[in-house]
Amino acid sequence: MEAKAAIKRKNIDLPVDILQKLSVMAENHGKSLKAYIEGILIKEANTPSERGTENPSPSNDPWWNNPSNVAEVNEGIAQYKAGMGQVYTIEEIKDKLGL
Repeated sequence: MEAKAAIKRKNIDLPVDILQKLSVMAENHGKSLKAYIEGILIKEANTPSERGTENPSPSNDPWWNNPSNVAEVNEGIAQYKAGMGQVYTIEEIKDKLGL
């Protein structure tokens, strides 16, 4: 028998027009409003964010808001962890660039 997850009740306030829209959407999916909203929230909470929960830049640089930029950084980190990367000191980089 599968164990049930612990459930905690939380009341939320939503604008009437949003509740009306959600009610129609729930009906279209053959669900109660409560079940429909719970499903949306659970799915969203379990979906990994492409760019994480926060902008990692201390200055909140908008470059980090672009998912493809973050994906490139994450790919580089994964390659490094897999032993496929090379680490250079600033001096080595300057030397290679002739600076």
